[in-house]
Amino acid sequence: MSYAVKQIRTLMGKAIHTYGMIQDGEHIMVAVSGGKDSLTLLWELRKRLKRVPIEYHLTAVHVNPGFNSESAFRMEAFFKTHGFPYKVIRSDVGLKAHSQENRENPCFLCARLRRKLLFETAAELGCNKIAFAHHKDDIIETFFINLFYGASISTMLPVQTFFRGNIVIIRPFFMVDESLIERYVREMHWSPIDLGCPTASAIGENGKGHKRQEIRHMLRELYRSNKKVKGNIFHAIHNVRQDYLPKAPSKAKRHPISMTMESAH
Repeated sequence: MSYAVKQIRTLMGKAIHTYGMIQDGEHIMVAVSGGKDSLTLLWELRKRLKRVPIEYHLTAVHVNPGFNSESAFRMEAFFKTHGFPYKVIRSDVGLKAHSQENRENPCFLCARLRRKLLFETAAELGCNKIAFAHHKDDIIETFFINLFYGASISTMLPVQTFFRGNIVIIRPFFMVDESLIERYVREMHWSPIDLGCPTASAIGENGKGHKRQEIRHMLRELYRSNKKVKGNIFHAIHNVRQDYLPKAPSKAKRHPISMTMESAH
């Protein structure tokens, strides 16, 4: 067993156990984009069944955004070849998100529309949980995106409930470093499936013009300067000292004396 495999399984198991992500008999939908993270998650969630004393069921679901129909066929072939129960959804969410009316933030709308389709599909399949492959680097990057551009201190949760608990999102890779997944995929000789997204292609060509890419570049520079920075940031997210954070200011109230003075004029 390679170092990457061992670490991913250990950290994934720790996250699942710590946050109570999976219980016996559950039907879990795994959102598979075709990228390295989701392919690894799908594979390892099935491998885990051989090592745990519980049984759960997996269904892989791929939402094709409509840029490239070939990606849907490639995902379908992957699921069939490796024996995964699956559903491929052919949609136009990517085209809608990149319409002329929505040039400013196509990624946000695309993600929102894809998630809506995933929620609907989970209900159709009778899946009470959806597994996403967001890893530790995603968690940290989202924290800074929300801080810099959303004016909030928040990030993605390891377990998140929707619709009064009818749908629960779980993130088994919550503690896993992206570098481990990259090593894993190289060892498996997998090639990520290109969805044909024009925004992703533009980012890949010049590495600029996208908030997450800018945050990622900033963090990598920090990580190079001090190996402890990444771990410290991740631990800090779990160690919020609210007593040392100011509360949101309430609407200013007029002082009684001021009101008297104003009414006297």
